Amino acid sequence: MSHTATLVLATGLRNAHGMESQALELLERQASRLEEYPEVQAQIQHHLAQTGRQLDRLEQCLDALGEDASTVKDGALATLGNLMALSNAMAEDEILKNTFANYSFEHYEIAAYKSLLTLCEIATQRSIVPLLQQSLDEEEAMAKWLKDNLSRVTKDFVLKLERKAAA
Repeated sequence: MSHTATLVLATGLRNAHGMESQALELLERQASRLEEYPEVQAQIQHHLAQTGRQLDRLEQCLDALGEDASTVKDGALATLGNLMALSNAMAEDEILKNTFANYSFEHYEIAAYKSLLTLCEIATQRSIVPLLQQSLDEEEAMAKWLKDNLSRVTKDFVLKLERKAAA
């Protein structure tokens, strides 16, 4: 069971590395387009820095298992993320669509890290648990921030539309 769980854990860590690589690209693109929403931009930039550290932690986890990140998988996921970001960038309601997508993606990441932590238990790979737990805590904090600020972002968006219509 432990060997199988270790193999599944290694695959999960590579998948998470691809997931975080995609998140990094999406957040970079969003951060550059949020001048009208400085609080959101600041939070995205903060989480962007966290995401870079999460990638580093995942690489540490893979190293601990004698594995490396799959650049092929990272590239495929990043391409998908780029297409998603381009379609949102063309929409007037980009801020709302990105906020919805970010909230959803944070919960995907939360589920991935919880699964990885369970795999650590099964595979008796306790040494990497603190690294994964730190990333999980960051994802949960970002999801909470998005939840707590969704109403304000929506109101700000409508207010900006009203101002444009009145001008």
